[in-house]
Amino acid sequence: MSFDAGLTRSNLDCFLHCTTPTVKSQFLPKSEIRNLNLLWNFREIENVVYFTLSDLWSCYDEWSAYGAGVPIMLNSYETLVQYYVPYLSAVQIFTSSSPVNSLREETDSFSDSSSDESVTEKLWRWDGCSSEDGSPEQDSRLGYLYFQYFERSTPYGRVPLMDKINGLSGRFSGLMSLRSVDLSPASWMAVAWYPIYHIPMGRTIKDLSTCFLTYHTLSSSFQGADMDPGDDIEGAGDGAISLPAFGLATYKMQGDVWVSGNSGRDGEKLVSLLSVADSWLKQLGVQHHDFDYFRGIRHG
Repeated sequence: MSFDAGLTRSNLDCFLHCTTPTVKSQFLPKSEIRNLNLLWNFREIENVVYFTLSDLWSCYDEWSAYGAGVPIMLNSYETLVQYYVPYLSAVQIFTSSSPVNSLREETDSFSDSSSDESVTEKLWRWDGCSSEDGSPEQDSRLGYLYFQYFERSTPYGRVPLMDKINGLSGRFSGLMSLRSVDLSPASWMAVAWYPIYHIPMGRTIKDLSTCFLTYHTLSSSFQGADMDPGDDIEGAGDGAISLPAFGLATYKMQGDVWVSGNSGRDGEKLVSLLSVADSWLKQLGVQHHDFDYFRGIRHG
């Protein structure tokens, strides 16, 4: 995205645009369409597009290494580019297929420290979905829980998103192989964005220390695609699937850089996106550590 293009948007809209992953789309073979879960697809579909999780993560590769540049207008004549690094904050992946073995809960640390005190991350993986009576545990709306992860370490103890995914995928191969059409509408992730530097340097502006938490759905049930009319529907198209944030939380927002002007619409958008994120977590019965922290809720 060019610097000038960013200036046509408000600063908040520019942040959301610059941190939205756009994933290469593929067309599902027609022979596979009939195997889709009808509970998660609410309309007749002839051409189904999807993306792989591995392609999604690759959108964060360069951002994880160098940061995502967000053009910001400070006033009518002063602009800069603020860079943000993405971190995996939370993810839940529900699938339509019943796993085959048994539920296994694991607690591991993927930090560089070998100290037992650094073990602050809990991982659950459904190798199977056995309940106490031996029957599969499944919610017809949610599907089978394949994997969930919630980051609980301090920002300084985290590694960028791509590094985290590379570490997790060594154990949980579905993080690379699963497709958006394999996932239920309840599948989601949250990405924490922390500022690292801005260009040009030299200005100290409170709002440039603002941190963001963006929420994204992962299922094809919620996705659309921009496709060329001539794309071959049996193979990979040239289109792309965008995963804009459906929810948002902020931390250290102290000034008016993100809500200045725009007839109050940015302020309303912040409130709305925060409310949607809160409702989503409550609907799933999830306690998201970063979300609580951003909102000032501390747990003993």
